[in-house]
Amino acid sequence: MEKFNITIAHKKQSYQFEVADYLHHDGEHCQFEVFSEGKLVASFEPDSHEIVKVCKNPGHLDSELLHLIAGKLEGFQL
Repeated sequence: MEKFNITIAHKKQSYQFEVADYLHHDGEHCQFEVFSEGKLVASFEPDSHEIVKVCKNPGHLDSELLHLIAGKLEGFQL
């Protein structure tokens, strides 16, 4: 597992997230888990075309913010 931080600007606010990347995930986790202040707020999984899709949204983030996070993760796609 690799961890890195991302910053997302949304509706005149800046959000800081920590991302856990499970490069060799086995189905127990989505590939990317996103945390805010130590709490899991969302997780994402790339599809067969390397498009990152929402897997879970336990933080109830709005869809626009989820889309921005997914776009940022696609930029990091390994």
